[in-house]
Amino acid sequence: MTGGKIFEGTWKVFSVLFAASVVFFIVAACWEYSTRRYLHGFSDAIVPATASPIEKAEAILTWMEHGPARREAPQHGDDNIREPEESLNYASLLRVCGSATNAFVNLANAGGLPARRLLLMGDERSTNHVVAEIWTGDRWIVVDPSFRFIPRGADGQPLTREELSDPEVFERVVQSVPHYDPRYNYEHTSHLRLARVPIVGPILRSALESIAPQWSDSIYITLLAERRSFAAVIISGLLCLFFLVARMILRRISESRLGIHRIRFRERLWRACRTFLREVN
Repeated sequence: MTGGKIFEGTWKVFSVLFAASVVFFIVAACWEYSTRRYLHGFSDAIVPATASPIEKAEAILTWMEHGPARREAPQHGDDNIREPEESLNYASLLRVCGSATNAFVNLANAGGLPARRLLLMGDERSTNHVVAEIWTGDRWIVVDPSFRFIPRGADGQPLTREELSDPEVFERVVQSVPHYDPRYNYEHTSHLRLARVPIVGPILRSALESIAPQWSDSIYITLLAERRSFAAVIISGLLCLFFLVARMILRRISESRLGIHRIRFRERLWRACRTFLREVN
């Protein structure tokens, strides 16, 4: 098989993959747009637009406490219960820490309140509980959506995860919360568990921490884990970029080493437009 035929086959494969990634991106963008519209509709009815960050968080917790009208748990797999259409519409899911935090984070961000999830880890780095953090303008404070409360200190001020890592402060806060498990402490916390990703997870975490130590603090990292439509947009966008760059590299190789000059897409489009205009005239 000649080099030209190998190149032609490779070019066709990458062209098909690039076209598929563009279609994937368009579908994912439509999915994310409809999800955002859905969340904004919910947040507009629940979160006061002019309220302070604490008041917005309390408004969401109050709505979660009363619960939506539909109370029967959905008969779907675990992958679906973290979708906003599910987690926001079933009271049973709003009592589970994972889906309750998912609902809170999505509603808060849609209502203009920056929020991210926080994993409370055990000694063996397993997740014991999931809570949220909200940005008040000068610091991140903790909100517990499943227990419907904002931890506060003796002075009545909301607490951060660093302050709650003090055993004395933590014990004083949770002693008044019914049925609170003392294992849900703040000694070990994380925003994202890359260790769950086989093989590459620990390597990827080490690389990201060396490049950008605060990478996991971003609310967009939380949205990648909490909203599949947002993750689909990011992944499909990266695939589009990868295959576009790959095609550019292949084109450069074909022109410089194989002497193959392919007509660019914009040139084909321009020729098609000129042909069409001549036919019309």
